[in-house]
Amino acid sequence: MEEPIAVTQADAVVIGAGAFGLSVGYQLAAHGAGTVVVLDRFAPGTQTSPRAAGLYKVVQADETLTRLARLSIEVIRGFSDATGVPLSYVQSGSLLAARTPEHTAIVEEEAAAALGWGVELERVDANDVHRLAPYVTGRGIRSAYFIPEDIYIEEPRSLLEAYITAIAQLGSHVVGEAPVTGITVDDGEIAGVSTPRGDIATPLVIDAAGAWARGVGALAGVDVPVAPVRHQLMITRPIAGMNPAEPIARIVDASAYLRPARGGLMMGGMESDPIAIDPRRDPSFTMADTPLDMSVLDGFTESLGSLVPALGDTPVAEHRGGLFTMTPDARFLAGPIPGVRGLWTATGCNGSGFSISAGIGRALAEWIVGGEPPFDLSRLDPGRFGPGPFDDDGLTAAGLWRYANYYTPQPVGEGRESATGVWA
Repeated sequence: MEEPIAVTQADAVVIGAGAFGLSVGYQLAAHGAGTVVVLDRFAPGTQTSPRAAGLYKVVQADETLTRLARLSIEVIRGFSDATGVPLSYVQSGSLLAARTPEHTAIVEEEAAAALGWGVELERVDANDVHRLAPYVTGRGIRSAYFIPEDIYIEEPRSLLEAYITAIAQLGSHVVGEAPVTGITVDDGEIAGVSTPRGDIATPLVIDAAGAWARGVGALAGVDVPVAPVRHQLMITRPIAGMNPAEPIARIVDASAYLRPARGGLMMGGMESDPIAIDPRRDPSFTMADTPLDMSVLDGFTESLGSLVPALGDTPVAEHRGGLFTMTPDARFLAGPIPGVRGLWTATGCNGSGFSISAGIGRALAEWIVGGEPPFDLSRLDPGRFGPGPFDDDGLTAAGLWRYANYYTPQPVGEGRESATGVWA
């Protein structure tokens, strides 16, 4: 028989121990929310989040996301001082670049918007691109900006482990191998959760279950509109002369991103013909079961070509993948879920979940504890699509389209939420 969960009553239960759930759990505990329990059906921090790229970017689709992105970087920079728990990051900055007229227009549009929201940007030419990031030759670059505020975390699992340590220090709990099998709702209010290892009475549940978020929501009688879509990246073997301080590079026309990693290069991108994977259809599914296809990454390498020649010349050391949770409008779901008091969600990463999770965690904790968010989060309202139920095929089709078209030039006002969203 599995060991019972030691806690039977909590002030808050967070479901999902990835970047979102651990961030929310840590921030709630740090903000004095009482006893917080983070539950996961697997070992904590083992699913999509450790497979992320670890990129942080402040050029975002709108002002709300920009503020959350900057808040995330603030949290990461100050984490060790706030907790005493070591956490390393690289203050690399990033390059945002394009080689076609159509994608140049996107870069210029987003740069202008970001400047208006207070982001520091420096226009650079092709020679500057190569000077700042020697692994990028600069060939064919029409438009580029350097964003000094951006950072990356070399090994994403290090952030997850830091959160787990900090949560324990605050007297709260992270419990793995404890799938939530029921959510008790009493007269429209959250009353508790059930697991095979025991029940926990609580007035507050946060659904941060990532690819499993829709299934978790259903336990409380709500439909969470996300569609999980595969994403892949690779890391090469070490490359002579690579410097970990060289900036992240986002090449919009190639739908690709790169950064130094383990002495070599990391590269990933948004597939033009993505696949959806719904864990609700396979109870035994784990992220390790995500099918990988190296030919997709070979296509990005070919597209980057002479711009990043080291990719084609260096063997691959690691090929990994996980699942984005896509929403129909490519924006997060963060806040209280209408219809059930005490039920909140933090999901719908749309490619930036790891990087913005720190900001969302703090914002939700301040909202829950203080009664209002630190700034307007209405664009992320989980109820903005209505109560559901949502058609599976329609939701999947919308998610696939959003993923495949993150970098597709489109007229303003016709659905492009961001040209620069990547799995970060």
